[in-house]
Amino acid sequence: MADVDLIFVGGGLANGLLALRLRQQRPDLRLLIVEQGETLGGNHTWSFHEHDLTPMQHLWLEPLVSHRWSCYDVIFPSLRRRLNSGYASIFSQRFHQHLIAELGDGVRLRTAVAKVEPQRVRLASGETLNAGAVIDGRGARRSHQLALGFQKFLGQELRLHQPHGLQQPIIMDASVAQQDGYRFVYVLPLSAERLLIEDTYYADGEAVALDTLRNNIERYTSAQGWTVVEVLREEQGVLPIVLSGDLPAFWDEARGVPQSGLSAALFHPTTGYSLPDAVRLADHLIALDRWDAASLFEAIRAYSLAQWRQRGFFRLLNRMLFMAGPADRRWAVMQRFYRLREPLIQRFYAANLSAWDRARIVSGKPPVPVGEALRALAAVNLHKDKR
Repeated sequence: MADVDLIFVGGGLANGLLALRLRQQRPDLRLLIVEQGETLGGNHTWSFHEHDLTPMQHLWLEPLVSHRWSCYDVIFPSLRRRLNSGYASIFSQRFHQHLIAELGDGVRLRTAVAKVEPQRVRLASGETLNAGAVIDGRGARRSHQLALGFQKFLGQELRLHQPHGLQQPIIMDASVAQQDGYRFVYVLPLSAERLLIEDTYYADGEAVALDTLRNNIERYTSAQGWTVVEVLREEQGVLPIVLSGDLPAFWDEARGVPQSGLSAALFHPTTGYSLPDAVRLADHLIALDRWDAASLFEAIRAYSLAQWRQRGFFRLLNRMLFMAGPADRRWAVMQRFYRLREPLIQRFYAANLSAWDRARIVSGKPPVPVGEALRALAAVNLHKDKR
């Protein structure tokens, strides 16, 4: 007999949002989140653009949102632009507090998992939990079926001695010195004297030189004339950027266990943003209303494969970014993109490009050598070369 209807292995973003949506829409289901850490959501900041979500999705997500802004800036060596599109962020502390309040005893923290099966979870303690279905959402899965680049970052939440003067985020400041691929600084103003600053790279390798990134943030704040009083919090991450892959084979490796989030390959292929896809998956599954393991596995797999097919153009752009031209000139690709019309940029972040949008993005003189651009275009089987 099942202990609960659904067990969520991993209390990160995708599993947490799905559990929250189910509590709202299907309060009759017995839910359990099993998380090895001290808190749900870990130590993260998740952001999204206004046009990534529908009005209804904004409404049910609102209690989790920590900050909203009406616009944002991007900065490049030959371009500074303000985009009048809303931007918002969720911080993991608020995520944890809200989910604990909503799910109550349906959360087990500090609980390590030894084995996951479609309807069973064996804990490291030896205890076995049974469910109608298990959903594994423990982050990106290692697989030879995907060829990846990486977006890696270190972020520091800082308290300053004086007001910083920013009214809106800077989601890309690529005017900084380039190193280890395409580098930019990301800045969120949280209060008059508090900022989150992330030093970010689109790089070929996933190793993160933490001290180098900390020093970069220190130099950036100094260059802006900001005096740091205290580092309140530090977070780091490495996000997959897919260049090519065999997604059906990737799903075969899941062995019938329903997946969510990064482990279901549900994230924006180029930006790495995962929140919009997590929200859409939750609403998609709620609409289907099938909660046995076999149905969930097939539903999520089919949804993931459909997204993969629709997003092939983004993987082409990723190859252009990672393979065409010298690493210290990758910023030119993004600078050219941010000269395009704002509605197209909105649709790009929402992963909802039209055929015209795709043609507009690649038309004109490319900011990289033509021969290397053609090589990137043709490199659709990089994952096979890496096996």
